[in-house]
Amino acid sequence: MSDYHDDLRLAHVLADTADAATMDRFKALDLKVETKPDMTPVSEADKAAEELIRGNLQRARPRDAILGEEYGVEGTGPRRWVIDPIDGTKNYVRGVPVWATLISLMEAGEGGYQPVVGVVSAPALGRRWWAAKGGGAYTGRSLSSATRLRVSKVSRLSDASLAYSSLSGWEEQGRLDGFLDLTRAVWRTRGYGDFWPYMMVAEGSVDICAEPELSLWDMAATAIVVTEAGGTFTGLDGRPGPHSGNAAASNGVLHDELLGYVNQRY
Repeated sequence: MSDYHDDLRLAHVLADTADAATMDRFKALDLKVETKPDMTPVSEADKAAEELIRGNLQRARPRDAILGEEYGVEGTGPRRWVIDPIDGTKNYVRGVPVWATLISLMEAGEGGYQPVVGVVSAPALGRRWWAAKGGGAYTGRSLSSATRLRVSKVSRLSDASLAYSSLSGWEEQGRLDGFLDLTRAVWRTRGYGDFWPYMMVAEGSVDICAEPELSLWDMAATAIVVTEAGGTFTGLDGRPGPHSGNAAASNGVLHDELLGYVNQRY
């Protein structure tokens, strides 16, 4: 982790800045919310948080590129910061505390850019998770006050806990029957949604999760936290990493079975 220690510390500083901005407007009665062309909401807090993160990065890492959900790509080069200022905006605007700022550093390598640092900060839950390549994954209040994350050892699907966001995306892709078969095969299902299932996979409280449609900024930070905790993070096509436009995460032991179910089409 020593190679990325400074970057990880910076990511925590960025998350602190974003947390202050997002919490300041959380549950505000005058919060301004717009609808983007893809019909998803964006709040003034999304934009403000991303602007703050971008400004800090431009000062601290002027040679690095930045990709953010709200303002696109800026810069080029082998290092790219990927930002989702509020993952779970629909929760945020309704006053539900399950939302987080996702910050990842990706580096160019074989197969394209790969995440090497990730921070997931959920201030309304009072939780933060992070990881750096080769250094393990952690949760806690700060770098100096942290607990190592490890995925579960559950080895049978009938004993597994499954988390997911919704059913509509699976239905739109013709995968709903396979997904429902999966829900019947596992011990327990819960619709926690967004970033949280991946963090619970990383900390071993959930064993498998999957989503049928995602963007890179939804996955870059969560992917490295899951993998550094000993888990497996792929697309539904089995391709490792956050590049498939969808995601499947598990404790590793159950991954092939998970992919088998979510790829069933009728």
